[in-house]
Amino acid sequence: MAYVIVETCIGTKDTSCADVCPVDCIHPTAGEENHDEATMLYIDPNECIDCDACVEACPVDACMSEDDVPDQLEVFTEINRVYFEEGHAAGEKMVAEFLASKS
Repeated sequence: MAYVIVETCIGTKDTSCADVCPVDCIHPTAGEENHDEATMLYIDPNECIDCDACVEACPVDACMSEDDVPDQLEVFTEINRVYFEEGHAAGEKMVAEFLASKS
């Protein structure tokens, strides 16, 4: 089980979660490639050690266990995975599609 960053991070990109992550699995943070144009932060499910540190640190409650992701946000489990497996553009495209589906 990994942790997932969901919709409430969009437009926020607060890096408190990344600051406390012991395995550095949350990206892109300030100073990293793609940070400025990213709509949100992402958790690498293959690197996450399920420590829960990000949950307490996130000021917008965007970090949660993949088992706790509500059905309407389940796509974010896939979005986080795609971001790391297929790259920044693929992850951001999925976020844009999610946002478009809500309007």
